[in-house]
Amino acid sequence: MTAAHTGMRVMVTAAAGGIGRAIAEAFASAGARVHVCDVDLTGLDDLIRANPSIGTSVADVSDPEQVAGFFEEALESLGGLDVLVNNAGIAGPTAPVEEVTPEDWTRTMAVNIDGQFYCTRLAVPHLKAAGGGAIVNIASTAGVLGYPLRAPYAASKWAVVGLTKTLAMELGEAGVRVNAICPGPVLGERMAKVAAAEAEAKGVSEEEVRAGYVKQVSMQRFIEPKEIAEMVLFLSGPSGRSISGQALGVDGHTETLRT
Repeated sequence: MTAAHTGMRVMVTAAAGGIGRAIAEAFASAGARVHVCDVDLTGLDDLIRANPSIGTSVADVSDPEQVAGFFEEALESLGGLDVLVNNAGIAGPTAPVEEVTPEDWTRTMAVNIDGQFYCTRLAVPHLKAAGGGAIVNIASTAGVLGYPLRAPYAASKWAVVGLTKTLAMELGEAGVRVNAICPGPVLGERMAKVAAAEAEAKGVSEEEVRAGYVKQVSMQRFIEPKEIAEMVLFLSGPSGRSISGQALGVDGHTETLRT
């Protein structure tokens, strides 16, 4: 896989930690040229120290002006684009729909789906100019199943899947393939915060919530960020040249999201 990705020009959003960092580091290890963004300055500094070859920008993907700045810096550094990974996303509120505020709804949508649109619209001309490439959008199992108490998050991730399938139809003739990855429960700080919020909303322990996540998965385990990264590399390389328009679960097979 390393030879296949050598010299590839890659942009990844929200890569200061978690899944995004695993993706950026996997590409860099495979010989790709990588430029990322995030709002977490501390996380970006840590990423640079561990991976000096990775370029970084500070940008909130929900702001189109900041996205434009990210692209200007990345394209100047990379000299073009072969792969865009739309990873940025937030958990949003954990609450019954009648308790979700318009502000929380709007913020969740702004990061999770608006941000993917802002990045994609700027990436497409460069992918076409390169003669084709790949866009990988990070969705969720909540983008193919309902998710009680997480209406904004689920709605935004269903939108990601719809955007993915539509873009695959639009861009196929240009040699640009577009796919979504739907992770299940992923080990890391973000999932820990989600579990804590759900435990508070339901009045149960965090251990009970985490056990419920595992129970929903046929393979009875959490997913590791590197497993998501490995799928991204597969989809963006020659082995994935005929895969487009798919919402691919990397989740151990989620049976249901109702606990």
